[in-house]
Amino acid sequence: MDLVMALVVIGGLGLIFGGVLAFAANKFYVEEDPRVETICDLLPGANCGACGFPGCVAFAEQVVAGNASVDACIPGGGGTCDNICEVLGVESVASEGRKIAEVYCIGSPDVAPEKFEYHGVEDCQAAALFHGGFKACKYGCLGLGTCARACPFGGVTMGENKLPIIDLSRCTACGSCVKACPRDIIRIVDADRVGKTVLCNSKDKGKATRQACEIGCTGCKACLKACPQEAITVEDNLAYIDHTKCDDCGECVEACPRDIIKDVSKVPVG
Repeated sequence: MDLVMALVVIGGLGLIFGGVLAFAANKFYVEEDPRVETICDLLPGANCGACGFPGCVAFAEQVVAGNASVDACIPGGGGTCDNICEVLGVESVASEGRKIAEVYCIGSPDVAPEKFEYHGVEDCQAAALFHGGFKACKYGCLGLGTCARACPFGGVTMGENKLPIIDLSRCTACGSCVKACPRDIIRIVDADRVGKTVLCNSKDKGKATRQACEIGCTGCKACLKACPQEAITVEDNLAYIDHTKCDDCGECVEACPRDIIKDVSKVPVG
């Protein structure tokens, strides 16, 4: 008898709780905008977070709610932006220029020595926490491949010289590698820019840079003086080239005593 009563009580409670849950679900049900699913289907689905949201679904929800920019999906590019705008019924603001990631360090182990032997976790962020990293240059690439593992598109690999290589056919400029690098040596740039690039990230003064790397930029200003277009500036002991002014004359390459200024290949847009 006690068993029967227990079953009746448990069954009754189940019905009550089930009814309460059903009522709550019906009462607080929020109908999802069908455009969210449509936009989700238009996205690359990499969930890379370049848009600033946890994943593609979150971005789709926020862009429909008006809380995210229609062009925030960097991997999707202009085509995805156009499609999103078509779904939302707004004018497209897609940028025509393609973006890519570029590595601003060519300090391989043969020219950039180490301060000590590192035997810790094979992760650049972890290594950077241990006495500032094992590399003598505190701005140089640590070469442990954290950027390569962070790329959701397989667009970054590590070369034999322990420096990252960007596969331009796969790079979507999502910025995952940029966020992963503790040394800030990877930047997102215009793919179709013209001119040369200073492939260094060191902001140390000349003497300190020479001690840490055989080819690091010392801020000597030789390139600045040689540039007929006044496209070069030197800030914090590091030279920068303004690609809107550079005409690719090559005078800076000839003038640089450290051979740190290199040609930038033009990457077709599309």
